[in-house]
Amino acid sequence: MTLKTSSIGYPRIGENREWKKGLERHWKGEISYDQLAKELKEIRLSSIKKQHEAGIDLVPVGDFSMYDHVLDATLLFGLEPERFRDLPNQEKRFAIARGTKELPAAEMTKWFNTNYHYIVPELNEESKPQLQHNHLLEWYLEAKEELGIDTKPVLIGPVTLLKLSKGQFDQQKLLDRLLVEYGKLLNELTKAGASFIQLDEPVLVLDQDESVMNDIKKSYQTLRETAPEASIWLQTYFGSVEGLHQLYELPLDVIGLDAVDGEEKLLAQLKANHFPGNKKLALGVINGRNVWKADEKRVKKVVEQVLASVDQSHLILQPSCSLLHVPVTLKNETDLSSDIIHKLAFADEKLVELKRFASRQWSEGESAGREATGAPVLNVPDRRVPYEERVKAQQHFNLPLFPVTTIGSFPQSVELRQKRRDWKKGQLADEAFQHFIREQIAKWIRLQEELNLDVLVHGEFERNDMVEYFGEKLEGMAFTKNGWVQSYGSRCVKPPLIHDDIWWEKPMTLEETVYAQSLTDKPVKGMLTGPITIAKWSFVREDRPSEHVFYQLAHAIRQEVLSLEKAGIRMIQVDEPAIREGLPLKKADQDDYIHTAVKAFRIATSSVQPSTQIHTHMCYSSFEDSMPMISDMDADVISIEFSRSHGDLLTAFSTHGYQNGIGPGVYDIHSPRIPSVKEMTAQLHKALSVLPAKLLWVNPDCGLKTRSGQEVLEALENMVQAAEQVRAETMERSR
Repeated sequence: MTLKTSSIGYPRIGENREWKKGLERHWKGEISYDQLAKELKEIRLSSIKKQHEAGIDLVPVGDFSMYDHVLDATLLFGLEPERFRDLPNQEKRFAIARGTKELPAAEMTKWFNTNYHYIVPELNEESKPQLQHNHLLEWYLEAKEELGIDTKPVLIGPVTLLKLSKGQFDQQKLLDRLLVEYGKLLNELTKAGASFIQLDEPVLVLDQDESVMNDIKKSYQTLRETAPEASIWLQTYFGSVEGLHQLYELPLDVIGLDAVDGEEKLLAQLKANHFPGNKKLALGVINGRNVWKADEKRVKKVVEQVLASVDQSHLILQPSCSLLHVPVTLKNETDLSSDIIHKLAFADEKLVELKRFASRQWSEGESAGREATGAPVLNVPDRRVPYEERVKAQQHFNLPLFPVTTIGSFPQSVELRQKRRDWKKGQLADEAFQHFIREQIAKWIRLQEELNLDVLVHGEFERNDMVEYFGEKLEGMAFTKNGWVQSYGSRCVKPPLIHDDIWWEKPMTLEETVYAQSLTDKPVKGMLTGPITIAKWSFVREDRPSEHVFYQLAHAIRQEVLSLEKAGIRMIQVDEPAIREGLPLKKADQDDYIHTAVKAFRIATSSVQPSTQIHTHMCYSSFEDSMPMISDMDADVISIEFSRSHGDLLTAFSTHGYQNGIGPGVYDIHSPRIPSVKEMTAQLHKALSVLPAKLLWVNPDCGLKTRSGQEVLEALENMVQAAEQVRAETMERSR
């Protein structure tokens, strides 16, 4: 008997990023909202049809979004922030996500331990959920009527929605109100004919206190009473569920569990407490977060063990999570070697794998990887002299109070992108491309000096992506042509493939950085991507221990750091925006990761002289539970996202007693609005309320590559004025 198959979610960007291109044309005013909606509908229906034609029995609807699925749920229940409430519906979603000239955007942060970012709901005691226009019902009927496909509506569950929200509110009171509206939604979908309704509760895989499971029990018992005819599918992913047996007792029709990240624990739980015979088990057997083919022997073992306690008519096979986290299709990848490509499975290929596994026609073929040799971990320093000594050695920079800098990248014009494309295709000579890049560097060094920034950057004009650029220059990595994945909003990234041992062959950033430094007497930062971020933002072969990959990359970056220092670059930034993202969700699993990540960063950065200043950058994460790790990294200066979190992140640094330099990002570069001097001054005052002035740097919260030149110049001018104003105030008070 062939097992049933399900998809939890599918990439929304389209085979050729049609989704991204449509959004950005609309934001530029090139197409109307109605035209955008029409184009996105085509992508939405095409994705549903493709999954159905691949033989998937239960195809999701509602996983698609115009921006972010968490934001969709916020709007569905009328829970948008008060400041956006009066905006027209067609403007509201993008205003919340991106901000307007008058209204700051809502906070954005990482979706669990992935590189996807969601818009954080802002709730308070006045929040009153009320079901609005039911797009989920509309899309369900649309697929039914236009494609003849009975889809499975998908929505974030009520407990997870509230747990991911910020603000001061009574959890139980708001949950009670929200459950009423969820009940209405379930009834509307059931009445329309929905066979199953999937509610995602990934909060269940986090370390649990009793309140979370109590909220889950309360919620799903209430929903059963409110919507007695609904077939409720509770879905989890990204790990195992503590207290799984308690879910068995709930009035659910299907329980979806992750047998990839949570494999060992799940199999033990199913052996200890047999799955109830009155429910279906949706088993995530294929990794929805990586692009390497599934290990068929592992999948067979898992399926056969589960079938020992679950009737085959009650077992559904699916990916471990939404396929949002992998590229759409391999069919356009014509440049990869056959040795690599036959080991890959993007979203479409994963559906084919899934269908084959459901038929249980095991081929016992080659797994997706082969053991690499593993470069030895060299006995190199991973600890510098104490920070207090380094501060004294770095006085030669002669920086003012509140030194002003940027994170690294500057705007990349259409002309620049075209020249880089031409150069990569061999249509522009190396000398001509290098000459153009030098012109851009010289232009922006001059502009930074005119703006009176204290520490400059070369602008990264030669780079397309902060990970891909280094991957192209390191051995052991390969690249796709069209392997795009959504990161936030319309921003898509193309993760490299780590398929072999990694090593440094020659300097990667030296030429541009040294040239930039030759144009100014002010310090220019060398700009590197750190080992953890390169690894976490790549697709790493699953047969490779992560610590081997981290350490190989650390040794490679260490070589680059030393080459920069030898050439006279005395400030070097090693960005680690993904280091918090890599932290395992359960505390019991975190110590090994923290030890490895910190050691890798220190291997990369600890061989420099005390007089060389090491910077790092992190963005859009929750730092409260990772402060010991950040302290142990021991960078001289860390820059962080600050503007969207409204200062909440700095509390963690203050509470922990962080003593190194810190640059809280004073404006949100992901929003098109230009903050005023007054706003940025207020941000600095907020920072000063929890941290001493001597530690503070002034910078945007991220790189400026995606903004226009004029936006950047105006914003940086205001930022410098804000720094000068607060500097003058602080010096006046100290007299």
